[in-house]
Amino acid sequence: MNLILYLSDLILPFVIFYIVASGWLAHRPVYDDFVTGAKKGFQTVLNVMPTLIGLMTGVAVLRSSGFLDFLGSLFARIFGGLLHILFPSFASSLEQLDSLTELISVILVKLFSSSAATGLSLDIFKEYGTDSFLGLTVSLMLSCTETIFYTMSIYFMSVKIKKTRYTLPGALIATLAGVIMSIWLATSMT
Repeated sequence: MNLILYLSDLILPFVIFYIVASGWLAHRPVYDDFVTGAKKGFQTVLNVMPTLIGLMTGVAVLRSSGFLDFLGSLFARIFGGLLHILFPSFASSLEQLDSLTELISVILVKLFSSSAATGLSLDIFKEYGTDSFLGLTVSLMLSCTETIFYTMSIYFMSVKIKKTRYTLPGALIATLAGVIMSIWLATSMT
């Protein structure tokens, strides 16, 4: 085990040394290439910053206005019964929840912001505990899903793509699969 810890401490310095040595052996101006790349990276950050600020502001407004709780309770009423019908084996675990609203709120927020979803999950951990069905489901769900709208806006804006074709439907289907598998795994673990 100590060998793995020792090797993991050496990986990053080795990679940096390898990159610098490869550039030096190829007779490249390594430092100038680094500075040029840093300038381009900083310019990308400046181009993407308005989108990030807009997404973070939107999530904060939804959360503080109570609209997120309203959406969560609305979807909880719709999908709560559907989950009982489609997945009867989940019924016992889902009945242990005081409210499905918190889980659906995390799902909705995760589509836009991972840090806001993490904040909601910390609230769930404080109220229900990390080993509860809801805590375990949220933990798995945060690992199995992606911040779709954040990722699409950042990547597509940085390369100026306006037509996303099937990216959004595919990402939503993958998120749905991640949520379903999170519930299934949490049910099998509790």
